[in-house]
Amino acid sequence: MYIVIVGCGKVGYHLGKLLLSEAHEVLIIEKDKARVAKASAELGEAILEGNGSRVSTLREGGVNRADVLVAATGIDEENLVICQVAKSVFRCRRTIARVNDPGNETLFSELGIDATVSATRLIDAIIEEQVNATDMVIPLVTLRSGNAEIVEITLSSTSKMIGKEVGEIIPPKGVLFVAVIRGDALIPPETHTKLVVADKVIVLTRKEAEQTLHEMI
Repeated sequence: MYIVIVGCGKVGYHLGKLLLSEAHEVLIIEKDKARVAKASAELGEAILEGNGSRVSTLREGGVNRADVLVAATGIDEENLVICQVAKSVFRCRRTIARVNDPGNETLFSELGIDATVSATRLIDAIIEEQVNATDMVIPLVTLRSGNAEIVEITLSSTSKMIGKEVGEIIPPKGVLFVAVIRGDALIPPETHTKLVVADKVIVLTRKEAEQTLHEMI
């Protein structure tokens, strides 16, 4: 898979390194010369100096053949422009934007960005769930289609789902179990998969079903 990342700050840099380690073809575009110089020793040809919001730079980076473009700069407006150019000019198959202000997520979705990731909202969710001492529900990605989210639920000892098999659980309308993570193992959520304490359940849910999902767990 060919993935273009715009922005070589901490998020873009570490994401690029992770994807490279998984044998993906990766290019990171960064306009700051100092950042490029610092990262090039390790990333080599996987980093390109240039302004990722410009058509000429994205063309040089081969966005026309990219499977995914990730706009990971620290400025929401730049991330929006980058994703829109990738979509409208280069017909990029999928765009993902880092969103620093959670209030911009709806706007990004309405303007055609496929998915947004908000570190602010993720951290807020972790704090809120820990303060409330309940099962931890962490939003991972907001999807444009269907106003949906992918969330991670960490099951506590008090969860109603503990000891139940997946087939026994009737999820609310608009909720789909995607996977169960147990330690380092990724387990398909099959009918006879029994849930235990500390399981992380990955769920695709419509936003309007979130409250019912909380009540279910």
